[in-house]
Amino acid sequence: MPGCAAAPQACRGARRDGGGAVQPIRVLVADDHALHRRGLEMVLSTEEDIQIVGEAADGDEAVRKVEELLPDVVLMDVRMPRTSGIEACALVKASAPSTKIIMLTSSDEESDLFDAVRAGASGYLLKDVPAEEVADGIRAVLGGQSLISPSMAGLLLGEFAAMRRRDEERELGVRTPRLTPRELEVLRLLSRGLPNREIAGQLAISENTVKNHVRNILEKLQLHSRMEAVVYAVREKIVELS
Repeated sequence: MPGCAAAPQACRGARRDGGGAVQPIRVLVADDHALHRRGLEMVLSTEEDIQIVGEAADGDEAVRKVEELLPDVVLMDVRMPRTSGIEACALVKASAPSTKIIMLTSSDEESDLFDAVRAGASGYLLKDVPAEEVADGIRAVLGGQSLISPSMAGLLLGEFAAMRRRDEERELGVRTPRLTPRELEVLRLLSRGLPNREIAGQLAISENTVKNHVRNILEKLQLHSRMEAVVYAVREKIVELS
């Protein structure tokens, strides 16, 4: 590999070994679509400071390959068979904390973004980003930065703004609306990721009644989505995440 003086763009994300030699960033690609894995490998193979060291077709295989290969960065799809990308992300961070994970997905669901961040992902990119942004993202997360597609960043910024607003209201002594016991039960089950149908089954009420409770919870707490309700429940210690 050429030195950084000869190829500064290629070397800016690379590592050096004990002797000072430039080492490529070792990347594992985890995606259940072989065509997408091939496409990523073709694009990233042109980057002199990035080396594809392995691939995985499902979450279980991704976890095994990380333990075997100890890559610097994993490009992980969100929805994969056997074990989802988000579940695999949490397992990887538990077994190999130094490995950085970028969720590279077609999902623009705010719940997937929130769950990925909670699982320890350092980045969340949509698959429609230009190829060069994936390479730059790999270098960025290895350098300690967080990375989120611009179209998704607004969701987190909106959530942070709402959290800050509620903090300010508490400091000013604004009374937090009181939820009924049934609404608290619904909120706890909601925070476990259960859909309305399963909440209704556990509480022996109709699905329509659950919808009404969720609407009342959001109105009382001045929230705009189920994700915001989950964040609120965790912050107020209504539920605890394991």
